[in-house]
Amino acid sequence: MEPAVSVALYPTAEQLDALRAGPSDRPVVMVNLLKFRAEAGAPDTGVSGEEAYRRYAEAMTAFIAGKGARVIWAGRIDGQVIGAGADAFDMVAVVEYPSRRAFVEIAFDPHVQTIGVHRAAGLAGQWLLAATTDAATR
Repeated sequence: MEPAVSVALYPTAEQLDALRAGPSDRPVVMVNLLKFRAEAGAPDTGVSGEEAYRRYAEAMTAFIAGKGARVIWAGRIDGQVIGAGADAFDMVAVVEYPSRRAFVEIAFDPHVQTIGVHRAAGLAGQWLLAATTDAATR
């Protein structure tokens, strides 16, 4: 049986609780799988969803750099080698944060809430996966 696939724009309270419960003593890498709207919503009407999201991403990248986080890699999905379902997404971005707490603080910062209008205007949905290096493999 195939698992249900669900994309969303924001985490549930349970998902945030699970994130906070993870390892707090090391960085967390967030793997963003992004699906863009064909046309952006307000306030970015008249451009593609990807362009609206890029407005958010440029401002967010500059903001997180001052908080000790960094974009490791970002690029378009152009094929799937194993499994099925990648056609649900357009782009991948991998971002490292100093800690899970730092990620939550950044995500709920008033500045991020302000620039987040471009994210919401551009995205049809997203998966956000938290990954932490195993202490034994560091």
